[in-house]
Amino acid sequence: MPTVHAPAAAAVSAVSKETVAVVGVGQTKHVAARRDVSIAGLVREAAVRALADAELTWADVDAVVIGKAPDFFEGVMMPELYLADALGAVGKPMLRVHTAGSVGGSTALVAADLVAARVHSTVLTLAFEKQSESNAMWGLSLPVPFQQPLLAGAGGFFAPHVRAYVRRSGAPPEIGSLVAYKDRRNALKNPYAHLHEHDLTLARVQASPMLWDPIRYSETCPSSDGACAMVLTDRAGAARSPRPPAWLHGGAMRSEPTLFAGKDFVSPQAGKDCAADVYRQAGITDPRREIDAVEMYVPFSWYEPMWLENLGFAAEGEGWRLTEAGVTELDGDLPVNPSGGVLSTNPIGASGMIRFAEAALQVRGEAGEHQVEGARRALGHAYGGGSQFFAMWLVGAAPPTT
Repeated sequence: MPTVHAPAAAAVSAVSKETVAVVGVGQTKHVAARRDVSIAGLVREAAVRALADAELTWADVDAVVIGKAPDFFEGVMMPELYLADALGAVGKPMLRVHTAGSVGGSTALVAADLVAARVHSTVLTLAFEKQSESNAMWGLSLPVPFQQPLLAGAGGFFAPHVRAYVRRSGAPPEIGSLVAYKDRRNALKNPYAHLHEHDLTLARVQASPMLWDPIRYSETCPSSDGACAMVLTDRAGAARSPRPPAWLHGGAMRSEPTLFAGKDFVSPQAGKDCAADVYRQAGITDPRREIDAVEMYVPFSWYEPMWLENLGFAAEGEGWRLTEAGVTELDGDLPVNPSGGVLSTNPIGASGMIRFAEAALQVRGEAGEHQVEGARRALGHAYGGGSQFFAMWLVGAAPPTT
């Protein structure tokens, strides 16, 4: 029989991912109702500002990735089908993403992956919501399987989880008010924030009506109209940027079912896993010491201490102590939501992208009056659904070393 020789093993060189940079950020002024523009006008406003920030034109964009919350929030089904012209996407690839409230974050990550995989060199990504054209409160009052239909909006769903956290951690009742007072004061330094409550005091927060025990009116997010856009590009594109870019060091998405035996609503496993993956990619071993600012998705104030634990900034049951000690203040050791956060601005589909964009502004040194001094690394965080979808990214002032 003839001898069969095995073919020589071909040397295959591993192709590394392209480095991703944020070179443009644009937001609308977030308000209760933008009666002056259509959805198309709203998204174009943010996109034009992002392109202007990057000093690029529509012709420089290879693809558009858009995201928003459920269509019934505006009552317009698949609005992306008519937004191509407003976003300069005619004749170009356009993709929509949807992961409930975390969609702004996951939309940015999909866009980043297109650049990292070298599918496109420059991508415009945008997320929006026009809540004034529908009623999100009742849109979110859907029956939950196997539970009595007693919910009223997202707060009715999340309040029991907050109460569980309070019982488990022994947190004092004023923690929620401290978070809300901090974020609303930060919002006064952000010209794009929805709520600018100049006369707000801690006492007024604590005296506001109880909506869903223990969540008070002033400890909840508003309903906003608004959009946020970013321009993402590769290393070559970043080299042409007129201003320092924000470099992506790590990004991840995780999800888990809304309901399953053993689910921990106080600290979901998907959130822990998502953060761990981002830290691994970015080489972060001690997030409390190595991250300079956090833009965290906090629609109800008690979620700040809860997510501080879920994201590894504090031990279980200890997150509220960071809030109480002022660690998360704008001038604290770990500023959380220097922009005012979701508690001050909440166009639901865009809220996660705003967290990502604000993190990028921090490391670019372009956050204005709410700039964290010396911020070199910042985390953007978003969650959605019944604490089931998570999206996070970590950006830095310098490109990643690997």
